[in-house]
Amino acid sequence: MTDMTGKIIALIDGSIYSESVCNHAAWISKATGAPVELIHVLGRRDGSGTADLSGSIRLGARSALLQELADLDAQRAKLVSHRGRAILEDARAIVDRDGVTEITTRLRHGDVVEAIADIEQEARVILIGKRGEDADFAKGHLGSNLERIVRAAHRPVFVASRAFKPIEKVLVAYDGGRSAMKAVDHIARSPLFQGLAITVVTVGADTPDIRKGLEDARAMLMAAGLAADTRVIAGQPEVELGKLVEGEGFGMLVMGAYGHSRIRSLVIGSTTTEMVRSCKVPVVLMR
Repeated sequence: MTDMTGKIIALIDGSIYSESVCNHAAWISKATGAPVELIHVLGRRDGSGTADLSGSIRLGARSALLQELADLDAQRAKLVSHRGRAILEDARAIVDRDGVTEITTRLRHGDVVEAIADIEQEARVILIGKRGEDADFAKGHLGSNLERIVRAAHRPVFVASRAFKPIEKVLVAYDGGRSAMKAVDHIARSPLFQGLAITVVTVGADTPDIRKGLEDARAMLMAAGLAADTRVIAGQPEVELGKLVEGEGFGMLVMGAYGHSRIRSLVIGSTTTEMVRSCKVPVVLMR
C-alpha cells in the first residue's frame, strides 16, 4: 500500500481468520484495481515426522521400519500439499465470489518470513489474519508469525479482524514520527481511502510541534480530496486508541510501525501486541 502498484498478497493458513483475509483482500482489490495473490506456506515441519521411532529396533526389523516410516512421511507430505492446494482453491472461490477477477494462487514451502522476503517486492500490501490456525481458541494469543512478519516486512501489513465489515471511518495514530507521516502520505495517495472519513489523532502531550504536524497531515489529506479531522487526546495510546475505535465506530486503525513516542512500542513491544489483540477492527502497520 505504500507502493501504488503491485499485488495484494494475502496469506491464507486455513484458520477461521482466512475468510476475513480473503474478504478484505477483495475489498482492497475492488477499490484499487490491484490483483490478488493468495499464498499458503507449508512450514518445514509440515508433512514430515519429527520423532525417531526406530531407536530400539535391531537388525532387519529396524531397516524395514525405517523404510515404512519414510513411506509414511512421504504420504503425509503429499496429503499436506493436497490440503494446502484445497485451502487455496477455497480462498480463490471466496475472492472470486466477492467480485475480483484477477486472482492467482501460490503454494510455498519453508518459512513464512522467508517467503515474504522473496515476494514482497511484488506487493503493495501484505494481508494476514490476527491469529493463526493453531490459535483459533486462544483469544489472548496472537498468531505466532504476526510479529515476525511485521518486523521483517517493508510493505504495509494489514492485520485482518475475525470478520469483514464495511469500512467507512479510519483512525490514524500520529506521533510526529517519520513512519506516521509516511502513513498519512500513503493514505492521501491511495485510491483505497477515497470516500472514507479520516481522523488523525495524537495520544499524549499537546505541543506546538504536534499541532503543526497534525495540521500538515490534515492539509495533505484534504488536498487529496479526503474528509479529515485531527485531535489530541491525553492518556496512554494502547488505552485511548482502543476506546476511540470502539466508541466511535472506526472501521480501521492505521499506525506507523516506528516513531519517537510511546507509540514506537506498538510494533516492537507490548503496546502493539495489546492494540492488535484488543482491537476488533483491522490494524494496518506501516514502516
